[in-house]
Amino acid sequence: MAGVKTCARLSPRLSPHTPLTRLRIFHTQGARCSSSTTDAPTPAHATFKASDLQIDFCRPEQLRSKPPVKELLFGKSFTDHMLKIYYTKDAGWGAPRITPLQDLRLHPAAKVLHYSVELFEGMKAFRGVDDEIRLFRPEMNMARMNRTAARSALPTFDGGELVTLLKKLVNVDQEWVPHTESSSLYIRPTMIGTEPTLGVVRPAEALLFVILSPVGPYFASGFKPVSLLADPRYVRAWPGGVGMMKMGSNYGPTLEIQRQAEQQGCQQVLWLFGPEHRITEVGAMNIMVYLVNKQGEKELVTPPLDGLILPGVTRDSLLTLARRWGEFRVSERDITMGEVEEASEEGRLLEMFGAGTAAVVTPVGEIHYQGRVIRVAGETEDPGQGKEQEVSLAQRFYNTITGIQYGKTESDWAVKIDS
Repeated sequence: MAGVKTCARLSPRLSPHTPLTRLRIFHTQGARCSSSTTDAPTPAHATFKASDLQIDFCRPEQLRSKPPVKELLFGKSFTDHMLKIYYTKDAGWGAPRITPLQDLRLHPAAKVLHYSVELFEGMKAFRGVDDEIRLFRPEMNMARMNRTAARSALPTFDGGELVTLLKKLVNVDQEWVPHTESSSLYIRPTMIGTEPTLGVVRPAEALLFVILSPVGPYFASGFKPVSLLADPRYVRAWPGGVGMMKMGSNYGPTLEIQRQAEQQGCQQVLWLFGPEHRITEVGAMNIMVYLVNKQGEKELVTPPLDGLILPGVTRDSLLTLARRWGEFRVSERDITMGEVEEASEEGRLLEMFGAGTAAVVTPVGEIHYQGRVIRVAGETEDPGQGKEQEVSLAQRFYNTITGIQYGKTESDWAVKIDS
């Protein structure tokens, strides 16, 4: 038929290489395997089921060229396929579908476009030294995603079912997982309100989708100290707000302040709050301060989960590791710029570093704060010629986490996908 394209729908048990004689073919209008009436939810479900998955593999001419690993930038390239799951208030969750990566079709009145009814997660898949592909603590991302969904007036779901679907999606596009320890496959689960009405009410329709992106190091400079701008005129979150949620409305308003930081020669923003200039987060990461406290003991400090702070998966992992090691005090407490500045002046500020999925651990070299520059001693000391540089705590954390992610160290935090 003229103007009609075909797309192969496969059972999850089949592969892209299954002979076409074994496939059931259906037709959709348009140049791609795009949304149609087949996307509509089937019988009402409180959650979707991975067992209902339908896979529409790309045709050969739809496959994308993979960029060289050395040219990978964060979030610039995307794989061949995506996952989509539709929801309506009346019918519940529909059947999950893996389709070729395609543009979304939204009504101009969709809730997401007017009221920021949206959330997302950030995860990664890693190709290990044994060629196995692993996810890192995905159940934590699912728990956080459901908490954010509930706060965002969006539908919740069974996180275990989505983890199973993520494994299947990564398996379909497994050749996009870089064959190197310097890179990984970024996973972006997203949910948006799609109901085409302008009323300020809960959306009756939503879409959960997942896209994949091969990424290199988050910072082009690699594992090197960054400089921060700490300007108390701007805050990222406030009590009673949604600072603990992973939603886009937390990030858009930070972009202009990030530009101001870059204009002043800084790579990131250190977010402060309140008259005492409490430290909260750095850029889109959690922040950790390693110092010698006034009692003379080494202490790792990170702000508490009091509603201002995102409960990061990497944050939790570093705290868990530090408590297992038992070598220094580990505290989740308020810490102010005054305490940090005093520790720096007295030579007690050992290290500062950001912690997050994208960069894992990022050391801080200096903070630009109210016309002064606070330097972090642990990142500027030179052991001298012929002396071996002691591994910093940030580097130790980084080595430990990446060792788990890339299969060098066995851990139940690393979840293998099915081959």
